[in-house]
Amino acid sequence: MKVADYSLETAKELEAILGYWMQYTVDETNGGFYGKVNNDNVPAPRAPKGSVLNSRILWSFSAGYNKTRDSRYLDMAHRAFRYIVEHFIDREYGGVYWSVDYTGAPLSDRKQVYGLAFCIYGLTEYYKACNSDEALQLAIALYRTIEAHSYDPERRGYYEAFARNWQPLDDLRLSDKDANEQKTMNTHLHVIEAYANLFLVWPDSLLQQQLIKLLEVFDEYMIDAKNGHLVLFFDEHWQRRSGMFSYGHDIEAAWLLQWVAEVLADKNWIARMKENALRITNAAMEGLDKDGGLWYEYENGHLIQQKHSWPQAEAMIGFLNAWQVSGEQRYFDLSVQSWRFIQQHIKDNAKGEWFWGVNADYTVMQGQDKAGFWKCPYHSSRAMLEVMHRLDNVATG
Repeated sequence: MKVADYSLETAKELEAILGYWMQYTVDETNGGFYGKVNNDNVPAPRAPKGSVLNSRILWSFSAGYNKTRDSRYLDMAHRAFRYIVEHFIDREYGGVYWSVDYTGAPLSDRKQVYGLAFCIYGLTEYYKACNSDEALQLAIALYRTIEAHSYDPERRGYYEAFARNWQPLDDLRLSDKDANEQKTMNTHLHVIEAYANLFLVWPDSLLQQQLIKLLEVFDEYMIDAKNGHLVLFFDEHWQRRSGMFSYGHDIEAAWLLQWVAEVLADKNWIARMKENALRITNAAMEGLDKDGGLWYEYENGHLIQQKHSWPQAEAMIGFLNAWQVSGEQRYFDLSVQSWRFIQQHIKDNAKGEWFWGVNADYTVMQGQDKAGFWKCPYHSSRAMLEVMHRLDNVATG
């Protein structure tokens, strides 16, 4: 595939993704967006609404507007922003509620640091779109809340979750499949992502220091020096609590950590994270199937034979980044293969959007939705935007 063709195809898909979310997910009755839309594009009007879903919607439409200047996307970003401000922000204790019910009333009021991070990510992208001081000040307040309650000043890193009033919890997990541990790679990956986006619009010196400490934590603890995979779960002392490989998180971290170093404009960290990017990318390639799809996870000798949508999206970016770092054509070809796999097996060419994922025989995974607590336009739209951005730079550079 030619660079120009790849860029054009992803631009078209970005429009299709955001167009779907505008058409099928807007909740005109109760405000904001539906908490759930099934594979037949039928909403569940009384489904709970998650902070992650709404923050990712805010990021996706803000980023889409920042790239295309399509005013429809900015309208959707305004809608997402107002809903978050009115329903998810905890004005008494700080932070954001994990979920609200379909009317917007708090449902789960726990403070998951992962959720706060995504809210910062969305708010800062929205600030780039419309220069909203309200959004910027709210993002800064959430950053300071995380630092006040979650940061471990002795060992670095961030604790996973708290009760509404920031008291300890027994169950810290994001979801049932996660290990119940104090510190996780996944939350740290999205804290560093959010902090870097905040730094782009608010270059605070303490924030800069925290970003560097986060890069240190990834380099020292989370990137396995022997195999290049990401370690997923830790206790508070950074003792490993997992031997699982998540190929999607591997390939996502490969490019994202390099981007953070570039945001900081730190030559030493850029060089180090480019090395890590190739090492992690090569580790993630262990999860590639011959059809170009990326398997989900590997644990204790057992491969989970599912191909979820979001790892394919991250593979598009991660392999393209490895091509840019190394100059090796094989990585560009792998990025295109990931895109072709999405087109052939993940994208619903009849009814729009992407399925959650497919099984080994390419049947659609059951019990999942087009939109939901975790199924958002974030990974898919970001993949399109990143490919467009990177290939546009190749064409002009």
